Amino acid sequence: MTYYGAKELAESFRTVRKNTITIAEEIPEGKYDFRPAPDVRSAGQLLIHMAVAYTFQYQVHAVERRTTLEGFDFPALLERLGAEEKQRYGKAQIVGMLQNNGEKWAGWLAGLSEEFLGERVNMPPGVTPSVKSRFEMVLSVKEHEMHHRGQLMLVERLLGIVPHLTREMQARMAGAAKG
Repeated sequence: MTYYGAKELAESFRTVRKNTITIAEEIPEGKYDFRPAPDVRSAGQLLIHMAVAYTFQYQVHAVERRTTLEGFDFPALLERLGAEEKQRYGKAQIVGMLQNNGEKWAGWLAGLSEEFLGERVNMPPGVTPSVKSRFEMVLSVKEHEMHHRGQLMLVERLLGIVPHLTREMQARMAGAAKG
């Protein structure tokens, strides 16, 4: 019996993406060009990055169903995704990308079998570990987004916005203190 399968992967990703979309909606469009430091992604670029980051795992597992990453053209993929991040999109377009790509990924995840999630994929030479399960690899999309969501929450704070997750926790604590 598996305790965390395809359905749970999809739902946990949807929760993470919902929180990312809330942040994207809270940041004013005029602040999407804000960079917390030189040579880092702007808030808008970071959101686009998060919207398209699933592409690698989707290509490997859904499109090509690879059992090895040896020979995978990483430079071409990174170039394509980097070009996407540099495109100019309005806030509504970025939020739409987050919604549509997020649901595409979550919908695909929800239909995976335990057998598929348990399959092993060989990594390119020099990568440790040398083999990973598909489960580990597809789970990394959510982990990657959570990493960048932390960065976005810091961006919100730098812009004078208290992140929604902080506000919700403060409301729960205030309610518990009264009770």
